[in-house]
Amino acid sequence: MEIINRKARFDYELLDKYEAGIVLTGTEIKSIRNGNVNLKDSYAVIKNGEIYLLNMHISEYKEGNIFNHDESRTRKLLLHKNEIKKISDKVSIKGLTIVPLKLYFSNGKAKIELAVARGKHTYDKKETIKQRDLDREMKKSLSGKY
Repeated sequence: MEIINRKARFDYELLDKYEAGIVLTGTEIKSIRNGNVNLKDSYAVIKNGEIYLLNMHISEYKEGNIFNHDESRTRKLLLHKNEIKKISDKVSIKGLTIVPLKLYFSNGKAKIELAVARGKHTYDKKETIKQRDLDREMKKSLSGKY
């Protein structure tokens, strides 16, 4: 099961990708397994040599009781120190940010794929839409011939 942030690939030019673990509580992991996650407006920041994920919305677990989690709390990400150092060096450049691309399970553990990215301008987004439409038309015409 994967939860993909489709808006990230459209809004950002992706430069480097990293895989990180994520610190979660019991009801959060159960809610993620049910697919109740939204990565749309989330981003990561570096504080005191650690990376934190902000604005990732995990809905409350329905069977949870008073121990249910806060839906959009700040969550710590697990990376090696040298990876954090590389990311912080790149993010120190103006215009670069850290965005999550997808959330998935690997060997029963929740992992998140992060990317160091540069925001696209409006004309870049229009060019992406135009190229996607051209590719779609080309596929349609090729499939019609054969």
